[in-house]
Amino acid sequence: MNHLELAVLGGGNMGRALIGGLLRQGVRPERMSVGERDPAAREALQREFGLTALTDNVAAVAHASVVVVAVKPQDVGAVLSPLARTLGGTRPLVLSVAAGVRIAALQSWCGPDVTVMRAMPNRPALVGAGVTGLYAPAPSRPEQVDLAEQILRAVGEVVRLDTEEALDVVTALSGSGPAYFFLLAELMARAGMELGLSAQTASTLSAATLHGAGLLAQSGSDLARLRAEVTSKGGTTEAAVRAFEAAGLGEIVTRAVQAAAARSRELAEQFQPA
Repeated sequence: MNHLELAVLGGGNMGRALIGGLLRQGVRPERMSVGERDPAAREALQREFGLTALTDNVAAVAHASVVVVAVKPQDVGAVLSPLARTLGGTRPLVLSVAAGVRIAALQSWCGPDVTVMRAMPNRPALVGAGVTGLYAPAPSRPEQVDLAEQILRAVGEVVRLDTEEALDVVTALSGSGPAYFFLLAELMARAGMELGLSAQTASTLSAATLHGAGLLAQSGSDLARLRAEVTSKGGTTEAAVRAFEAAGLGEIVTRAVQAAAARSRELAEQFQPA
């Protein structure tokens, strides 16, 4: 990837995460440009990463072989439509990380000759520990899909998806998922405080447990097996797990993920071209 010419449209959290990850993997800053309309954000990008940040998106994408779309979903059409002529001439790979904006809409704004893909990263990408769902429609060449995956691996793991609809489930599971774990950790800390721990101690214990459990979950072992290994028969963990089960935790989680997936589909309808 050292010879990659990359443009990132949008210098927000996800754009910055990808830029930082790619720089750590050896991509030179002079081979990256950013289209960002906010002056303070442009200055911060140039100061922190040493790359070119421009107000002119046409100039930002002019020499790019890959264009990453990292603006807010409601802004994607307004950002891409003026670039259609440029993109049609250079034909870069356009990789969108804008949640909910469908391939059909992206294609209509970029033009028919531009290869478009979608990806759904999550917030841990900010610390290089993300996981991303990647969908590439059938016309995409294998080498283009490999390149997209290589770029996204700069911020964590990548899972390839067979259908675009699966991105709604990815959004609900891993995209929104960090908030679910934070909520559980928050509630655990609160319970610890109610049982007599200080706020600082309860928060430290809960956050460290979340972190450590996440590392164990990445060990390759089956999640159910990991849970069973912690749950000694007749012990404290079993008592807690039984309380979760009695409260219907499984059904609650299922309904929550279903609600998030349904909302992802609803939001996608709002971002389609007129």
